[in-house]
Amino acid sequence: MSTIQEITAALPNLSTDELQHIERVIRDLYRERHETIIYDDDYGIWTEQDQVSVAAEVFQVFEKEEHLEDNIDA
Repeated sequence: MSTIQEITAALPNLSTDELQHIERVIRDLYRERHETIIYDDDYGIWTEQDQVSVAAEVFQVFEKEEHLEDNIDA
């Protein structure tokens, strides 16, 4: 089993405090690595990858809406 799989499997067993600690450590690592961060505050970070991912989801919703409208008009 890979390390990523082991970590992923262990996360549900952690307490909320432990998860918050891990989240802080990960945010700090992003900062140290100078990752492209669009938004950074006490609540967390918003990376370029987050932005691209959400934009893709929004465009999928738009496409579904357009498809529904096309079917109604037909």
